Amino acid sequence: MTRPIPLRKRLLVRLLITSVLIAICSVAATAWLAVETTTRAIQEEQGQVLTEDMDILRQLSGYAATHRDWSDVGKTVRALSDRTGRRIALTAPDRTPIADSETRDTALPPRAAAAVDPLHTDTFTEPGAQRTGIDPRAVGPFRLPRAERERVRLLAEKRRACFSINGVETTITQMASGRSVLVDEDGTVDGGQVPTPCADGLLNTPTATEEKALTELNTYAGDCLKGVGGKFPSLFAATVDFTDRSMLTRYLGRKAETGIDTTRDQDKKAQECVDRARRQQLEPYVAPAAELFLGRGDSAVPHFDMSAANKAKVTGVAGLVLALTVAVTVLVATRLVRPLRALTHAAQQPPEQHVRVPVTTQDETGILAVAFNDLADRRERMEAQRKAMVADIAHELRTPLTNIRGWLEVTRDGVVDPDPELLASLHDEAVVLQRVIDDLQDLAAADAGTLRLHREPVRADELLEQVVAAHRVAAEGAGVRLHMSVAASQGSHGSDGSGDSDGTPWLDADPVRMRQALGNLVSNAIRHTPADGTITLSCRRQDDEVVFEVADTGSGIAPEDLPSVFERFWRAEKSRSRRTGGSGLGLSIVRQLVTAHGGTVTVTSELGTGSVFTLRLPDAG
Repeated sequence: MTRPIPLRKRLLVRLLITSVLIAICSVAATAWLAVETTTRAIQEEQGQVLTEDMDILRQLSGYAATHRDWSDVGKTVRALSDRTGRRIALTAPDRTPIADSETRDTALPPRAAAAVDPLHTDTFTEPGAQRTGIDPRAVGPFRLPRAERERVRLLAEKRRACFSINGVETTITQMASGRSVLVDEDGTVDGGQVPTPCADGLLNTPTATEEKALTELNTYAGDCLKGVGGKFPSLFAATVDFTDRSMLTRYLGRKAETGIDTTRDQDKKAQECVDRARRQQLEPYVAPAAELFLGRGDSAVPHFDMSAANKAKVTGVAGLVLALTVAVTVLVATRLVRPLRALTHAAQQPPEQHVRVPVTTQDETGILAVAFNDLADRRERMEAQRKAMVADIAHELRTPLTNIRGWLEVTRDGVVDPDPELLASLHDEAVVLQRVIDDLQDLAAADAGTLRLHREPVRADELLEQVVAAHRVAAEGAGVRLHMSVAASQGSHGSDGSGDSDGTPWLDADPVRMRQALGNLVSNAIRHTPADGTITLSCRRQDDEVVFEVADTGSGIAPEDLPSVFERFWRAEKSRSRRTGGSGLGLSIVRQLVTAHGGTVTVTSELGTGSVFTLRLPDAG
């Protein structure tokens, strides 16, 4: 009596729990995805607003960098407001109105969105602002007049043509100051690897306007640079950097001219002096700092708030999903468990009953039921074979043991003298007994996978000659002719793998075991071939295999008996005695030995005509 399965371990309960967990996870995942999607949409909207704010700040900073005051900024503010749909207001730092896209009586937001100061900008959308904090569009006295602008453009055209001749493709770009520079996909070419024929220095030489502005800039930075250089004030000066698409000025350290090195701290302080002087120089050319206000009041961060009604809807839907999940799981699980219970009940029956289960479905459970029934069939056949095998072994061992025991008892009682003929008879019985035991040991070793093979290169013709020689006397005694045939082939291999001139097949095998296998077939053929019959042993190479055949002109095997030929203790004639019919283990041993060599054995037969046993083994080549 089997113990009942605990509730927590029952398949139905486990399936139900799994389905409920899956449903809960699905509902949670759907809710999380909805919240995440909504949040992401809000964040994307915020990002779009931030992008618009940065664009507004960039355009207003550009206006301040190119105008001395805010007098005409109203048009720009209204145009930006119409395009973005935002309120835009500019005031002085003391909240004095400068320009507003709304009416003047509309209250300003409590905090400014940003400060618009081209000399201390916090928008880095323009190249060059990251390095100095100065809007690169603020050029002031560095703006070139028309004549100088045209002359620099012509120099740029000349250098671009020179670059093109030397395999460098560039384009001409005009900076905010009006100076033309050459750029490629990676930035300004000037200052990089300039072809030698093009390095004339004309394009990057400051114009008169730029020289005048640089002189003024160095005047503003003079005192500061002297403080940095200490006793070496001539080490530092300001210069225009034309290697960038923005208008930059840097300090110039005359280290190569003086042979004096400056420290990193001195270099940093010198650049700070130049930046400070540049702000002082540009201040009269740009609009004063202003405060930028955007939107209508203080904008709160959007958030997702679920109402009580929505919460009730979500809860109701989740409950409905769980209920449907449980119902479907119970229905499906019941259909799954029913055949499994039938299988369990059948498996718990006594072994001798060999119970089968009905196959009611075509799914995996039905396949399992078919496999269970097949297993029961094989188990029943194996049980019958086991019983027959035990009976056959007992019979095979009892007969020689009975003979030996009987003769020994009559000899002990003095009824028969132990003459040489009696001793020879007892020896024959012992040999038969030993042969049966050896055959059983070989089969047991083959079944356990412990059958040892001592492989070596073997010539097929020599192997057949040895088998024929060993059984020639027995064949002559039975009046049977024994023949051998070896078919030569081109390209066959010798023992060293280099080939054999006579085309004889070779194989890598245990010669003792192969003689045993072929010998069992020959012995079986002799027993089943009448006088004046013929047994032929042949060998040939076929593809990558060596094929042995043992053909006889004996009684043959019935078609219904062919599948059982290689079973243990099987005999074609059940009434045949042990001495005339053998032990019934020879063919089974043949199959095991050939399989151990990686080959196969088959049989074809016709009643009254004879049988052909075919062994196929791997070619040694």
